[in-house]
Amino acid sequence: MPTVATFNVNSIKARLPNLLDWLAAARPDVVCLQELKCTEEAFPREPIEDLGYNIAVFGQRGWNGVAILSRSRIEDVLRGLPGDPEDEQARYIEAFTAGIRVASVYVPNGNPVGSEKFAYKLAWLERLRGRARELAEFEEAVVLAGDFNVIPEPIDCHDPAAWAEDALFRPESRRALRAILHEGWIDAYRALHPEERNAYTFWDYQGGAFQLDHGIRIDHLLLSPEAADRLEEARIDKEPRRRPKASDHTPVIVRLRDG
Repeated sequence: MPTVATFNVNSIKARLPNLLDWLAAARPDVVCLQELKCTEEAFPREPIEDLGYNIAVFGQRGWNGVAILSRSRIEDVLRGLPGDPEDEQARYIEAFTAGIRVASVYVPNGNPVGSEKFAYKLAWLERLRGRARELAEFEEAVVLAGDFNVIPEPIDCHDPAAWAEDALFRPESRRALRAILHEGWIDAYRALHPEERNAYTFWDYQGGAFQLDHGIRIDHLLLSPEAADRLEEARIDKEPRRRPKASDHTPVIVRLRDG
């Protein structure tokens, strides 16, 4: 019964002690990390390998960066989202491990709306839709896990009005995420908790947002139909967000039946 987690660490170097503690306590089989903010060469492999994980990294100096950690062998690694050979941002890594195909996804933020950054976000999500369509055709268990920087619905946000003009909640961003889901993918958390409120994965550092639980849900695990058929559990682990020097995100974990 493999467990797959996603965790935007907001700098692997700054959060390494917290990440190591969480890995040792939670012991997920596969972990998709985002926002490493380091190159592959600078990634702190040794202490993570000491916990029993194999590692695949697609890094970038000072920005972005994604990785897959697995207790199983990692094979067939793809670095970079297909569809734009000139895109050098390290936002997508995909591999086969633990009997499933997984991808660590870091969607662009897109702010400010109306800028080139927003256009890039929408184009990137369209490319992700294309890759999701290709992966669905494999007819195998696939998990797209990561920081999608999209609030899907008002229920996923403490104060929808405050986010109305933000790129994370704009109708264009939400439509782009729905388009991916319409390719046959399932939002794992909402599949099991369709009406749960206060199910947030991100809280800003400002204004006591975490203490007040003024959060948003932007970290998602999307499952292919074959993975969705095996879904047994989906949960948000808020404990890492309570720690000193925490990331502003917290992990989301799913458990799948053995295939």
